[in-house]
Amino acid sequence: MTTTTPTKQEYRLQNLSCASCAAKFEKNVKAIPKVQDAQVNFGASKITVIGDISVDQIEEAGAFDGIKVSQSPTRSLEKSIPFYRKTENILAGISLLFVVLGYIFGAWRGETDPLPIGMFIIAILVGGMGIFKTGFRNLVKFEFDMKTLMTIAVIGAAIIGEWEEAAVVVFLFAVSEALEAYSMDKARQSIRQLMDIAPPTATIKRAHGEHFHEMELPTEQIEIGDILIVKPGQKIAMDGIVINGLSAVNQAAITGESIPVNKTIDDEVFAGTLNEEGALEIRVTKRVEDTTIAKIIHLVEEAQAEKAPSQQFVDRFAKYYTPAIMIVALLVAVIPPLFVGDWQHWIYQGLAVLVVGCPCALVVSTPVAIVTAIGNAARQGVLIKGGIHLEQLGHIEAVAFDKTGTLTKGQPAVTDIYTAEELSQDYVLQLVAAVEKQSQHPLAKAILKKLHDEKLTELIPTDFQSVTGKGAYATVDKQIIYVGSLKWIATLAAVDEKITEQVKKLQKQGKTVVAAVSNDRFIGMIGIADQLRQESKDVLSKLSALKVKHTVMLTGDAEPTAQAIATSLNMTDVRASLLPADKLMAIKDLRTEFGAVAMVGDGVNDAPALASANVGIAMGGAGADAALETADIALMGDDLTKLPYTIGLSRKTLRIIKENIIFALALKLIALLLVIPGWLTLWIAIFADMGATLLVVFNSLRLIKTKK
Repeated sequence: MTTTTPTKQEYRLQNLSCASCAAKFEKNVKAIPKVQDAQVNFGASKITVIGDISVDQIEEAGAFDGIKVSQSPTRSLEKSIPFYRKTENILAGISLLFVVLGYIFGAWRGETDPLPIGMFIIAILVGGMGIFKTGFRNLVKFEFDMKTLMTIAVIGAAIIGEWEEAAVVVFLFAVSEALEAYSMDKARQSIRQLMDIAPPTATIKRAHGEHFHEMELPTEQIEIGDILIVKPGQKIAMDGIVINGLSAVNQAAITGESIPVNKTIDDEVFAGTLNEEGALEIRVTKRVEDTTIAKIIHLVEEAQAEKAPSQQFVDRFAKYYTPAIMIVALLVAVIPPLFVGDWQHWIYQGLAVLVVGCPCALVVSTPVAIVTAIGNAARQGVLIKGGIHLEQLGHIEAVAFDKTGTLTKGQPAVTDIYTAEELSQDYVLQLVAAVEKQSQHPLAKAILKKLHDEKLTELIPTDFQSVTGKGAYATVDKQIIYVGSLKWIATLAAVDEKITEQVKKLQKQGKTVVAAVSNDRFIGMIGIADQLRQESKDVLSKLSALKVKHTVMLTGDAEPTAQAIATSLNMTDVRASLLPADKLMAIKDLRTEFGAVAMVGDGVNDAPALASANVGIAMGGAGADAALETADIALMGDDLTKLPYTIGLSRKTLRIIKENIIFALALKLIALLLVIPGWLTLWIAIFADMGATLLVVFNSLRLIKTKK
């Protein structure tokens, strides 16, 4: 007997208006027969369903909120309906018209006249029909959300003859919902902008027999191996390798780099980047769903779905908060009139408590801030893979750095050239470069780069031989040139004490020495070192300004090399000659000493340490799948200056979340205290609820402006 695996499908949602609506929608979908599980991503406005289900069934589950569902590909997104064209907003406008008419007729014919009351009733029905439908349905099921509380409050107000206030409350509630939906849409634009980065179609050349045919295709139909033709000013539609052409490519959309990068044959390019100058031909290496931008979009959306600790706390709190408010409202409506009479006044007060006690502002306080911060970071070239990592980064007390490729460029360069007195530096460099030309060693590449930078002529070597573990030799310019470690070179020619002292001096500075002999005569030596990133020192001082207590270098390099780099950076804690397992132990020790620790590395060699740290941060995530997978945060453009920005953003997010929770609870508490003297009105209640929600949302949107 064979069992079929249940299908997992993602659907895009429109009109998902609030966090509590999202929770209810998820519950409704889970209740559908044949659905095994469902998860709503409020920030990304989508739902993932495991099971057999149709779009109609999902829309039926979200009918209470007017949710529309589309099974669109990850890259595309339906354009949002303008604010003024949304049905609920039009109805709110009509409701306002009848409220105004009610006041005009009330002033003319008196508040108790049937005409103004009729206007207020029309305003209530037009503006509140959607609210009441959901409210009654929830009431039958004993589900108490804001719409249920509003329905009870409006019906209660109508029963005790407060038609005017009931109409105004319905209108204000409609306005608050419209503004909340608008601001959430603003927060979601970070994903919408990411989705719009890569063009939906592209011109390609595809082989047909012996000939190539040019055609324009949707990116979903482009295959690996197709040749992409990109003209100046066009966006690159797919990830690939340049096979023809030279151009400057603006990669800001992927890496956050503001300066265009020169691309030539064999260079990697990414979908969504802008070709600025020359024409390029690019061999496609990834399908549209596997491109770097597609992965970024997916990871940003998943990050927004993952609940941060503060959000989990708020969700748990709201679960008990709403029933507690209902009990308080009931007590306010029943207890005081037993002693002082005036049932109508205290029932009215109880209804106002119901409205003011709605947990909307509290529920939305965290997700809006998280969604906005993660979206902002993605636009700056920083990929944060979850609200939990964003929050943890805000608590970091110590940061550990890998050396090579993180604090340094990871590319050795020639720093010193010493020669026998009668020989020029240029000639010795040419001789050594001729031997090293045949080698694949990183030090050889540094020597050849120096030769090309100095625009010197390449000499031709013959009879090249490599000596394992020692060096190499070849015939160059009619002499046998030996190049290698000083220990080996010293066995081939006399090396005086002055040269030995100079070598020790270079090694103390963390430099590697390559020595050279011509036939049997010492001719010179070259000092090579990994180059410090220009920004490293500035980054460390910014971390100190951000109150990061401790920074440490963890490296596999020898002590002198590590110490030399640390000295130039004014770092006091250096741990050298570490294997991956040693780095892991070092992180565990740091966690014991400081609590929360971040590790910054290249995402491949440092995987165990990255995983063990509270927050693992990978350098250069663009195009590096390992970095995207192993780290909690990826700095896409290999730019260390984004580290202080990211820590600053996380701390600002934590501060805003705390402010939001305080705003949400304080405003409601102040309004609830007005019950004691009996001053709370439905107007004040709805303003307190609406004010708290809008304050929280607009406070969160300040994170959009956070820049590097």
